[in-house]
Amino acid sequence: MKYFPPEYLPGHNSRENRFHCPHCQTFALQRWYNPVKDWIREGVKACRISTCDCCSKDSIWMDGKLIYPQVKLSPPPNPDLPESCRADYEEARSIVTLSPKGSGALLRLCVQKLMMHLGQKGKNINDDISNLVKDGLPVAIQQALDLCRVVGNNAVHPGEIVLDEEPEIVNSMFELINFIVDNRITQPKRISDMYANLPSGARAAIDKRDTK
Repeated sequence: MKYFPPEYLPGHNSRENRFHCPHCQTFALQRWYNPVKDWIREGVKACRISTCDCCSKDSIWMDGKLIYPQVKLSPPPNPDLPESCRADYEEARSIVTLSPKGSGALLRLCVQKLMMHLGQKGKNINDDISNLVKDGLPVAIQQALDLCRVVGNNAVHPGEIVLDEEPEIVNSMFELINFIVDNRITQPKRISDMYANLPSGARAAIDKRDTK
C-alpha cells in the first residue's frame, strides 16, 4: 500500500483527510480541532491538533509542522533493500524534515551503493544506468534511477532544483528507491522461490527443453 505521510490540513474533516497516523501507522481519517480558539498570533498560523480515528491519539501541529510525536514521515525501506544501503536510507528518513538537501545527498549515496547489488561498479551512477539500459533495463526503472540521480546531484552540487524549497521532491525519492528494489530484487526473488517449489520432475523437464 502506498504510504501517505502526515499532512497539515486543518478544517478538512472529510473522508479525503486521511494519512498514515504517526502513532499507530494506520491509514486513517484525522479529525482536526483548535485547542485554544481564536489563538492566532502574528507570524503564527495556529496550534492545531489532529486526532486519529483509529487509535484516538493526538498529534500536535505548530506553524503547519508536526511537532508531536517526532516521527519519520517518509516510507520505510523495502525489506529487500540491501543492508549496505539501509543505514543511509534510514538516516535520510530521520532528517528529511530538517534538511531535505542532506536527506537527498544520503539517498543519492544509497542509490550509488544499490548499483553494486544490480551488477554495476557503483562509482558513476550515470554510467551504471547506461550499462543497465544496454542490458534491457525497463524504461520505468531507468527513469526512476535517473530521477534519483538528478535530484541527488542537486543535493550535492546545487543546481536548478532547490531542495530546501521543494522538500516533496526528496520525499518522492524514498518511493522511487523502494520501487526500484521491488522490481530488481523483490520480484525476481519471489519468482525464484516459487519456481524452486515446483516438483523436481517439472523443473527437470523445463531444463531439458531449454538445453535442446
